[in-house]
Amino acid sequence: MTLALLFPGQGSQFVGMGKALAEASEPARRVFEEADDALGFSLSRLCFEGPEEELRLTANTQPAILTHSIAALRELETASPQRVAGTAFAAGHSLGEYSAHVAAGTLLFADALRLVRERGRFMQEAVAPGVGSMAAIVGLPPEEIEAACRESAQGEVVAPANFNSPEQTVIAGHAAAVARACEACTARGAKKAIPLVVSAPFHCGLMAPARARMEPLLRSVSMAQLRFPVVTNVDARPATAVSEIRDALERQIDGPVRWVDSVRRLAADGVDRVLEIGPGKVLTGLVKRIDRAIALESYAGPS
Repeated sequence: MTLALLFPGQGSQFVGMGKALAEASEPARRVFEEADDALGFSLSRLCFEGPEEELRLTANTQPAILTHSIAALRELETASPQRVAGTAFAAGHSLGEYSAHVAAGTLLFADALRLVRERGRFMQEAVAPGVGSMAAIVGLPPEEIEAACRESAQGEVVAPANFNSPEQTVIAGHAAAVARACEACTARGAKKAIPLVVSAPFHCGLMAPARARMEPLLRSVSMAQLRFPVVTNVDARPATAVSEIRDALERQIDGPVRWVDSVRRLAADGVDRVLEIGPGKVLTGLVKRIDRAIALESYAGPS
C-alpha cells in the first residue's frame, strides 16, 4: 500500500496532550525536552498540565501541536518502524504542514518550532479582537459558498478559508461580512452555518500582515531537500523544491487550505493508506468523507 503521513492543525489541542506518550517513550520525551530548550520556556508543562486558556493562545497552540505530532512520529519510527516505512507523501492541515516538513526532513524540528511560535503570534496580532470571525458552512457546494461570500463582502473581507470536506467549508473575514455570508449561504440552501470560537480569522486576506512578517523568517531559515514530497495546502500539489516550499508556506497564511483537493491529489498519485500522527483524529474523519477507498489509521501515543 502507498502511505501518506497526515499532521493535524490548530483545534486539536487539549490539556494533557503528549503526557502519556512522553512518560512511555524516551524518543518522545527527548522531543518535548528539545521543544522546551528551543523556545526557552516549559512548553511540555503547558501541554501536560495547562492551564487551558494559556494553551489555547495561538502562539502556544501551534508549537504544542507540532511538538506532540513530532514526538508521536519519533516514537513510531523507533518502536514501530514498519508503520511508517516506505512513506511516499506527507501533508498537514494549516499548521500541520510544518509538521509534515519536519517529517520529510525539510525543516529541523527546532527551526520549525520557532517559525510556528512566531507564525501564531503574527496571526493573532494581525487582527484586533472582535474584528474578524470564522464560520463553518455545512451542506452547500463550495462554488455556492464562494458566490455567497462575493455578494456578502460589501467592501469587507469574507472568503472560504478551509475546504475541509465536500460537505463542510469554513469561511473567514470581517465579523459583519461573515455574518452576512452565513445568511446568504442559508438562503442558498446550506444545512447549517455555524459560528466558530476562534482567536482570529485565519487563512483569509486579513492575514496579509502576518504573511508579510513571516516572509523574511521563512526566507532566512535553512531548508533541506525533502525525503518525500509534501502536498501543499495552498496549491494541493506535491512540492519537492525548496523554493516552492518557501513560497507555499508564505501564501498559506492568507490563502485557503485546500484539504479536499489535497486528499484527492494524494489518491490520484496512488495513496491508498493514510496515517494521521498527532493529537486527535480530525483529519482521518475528513479523509473518510472525501475518499472512502483510502485506509485510515491514526497515532497519538499509548492508549
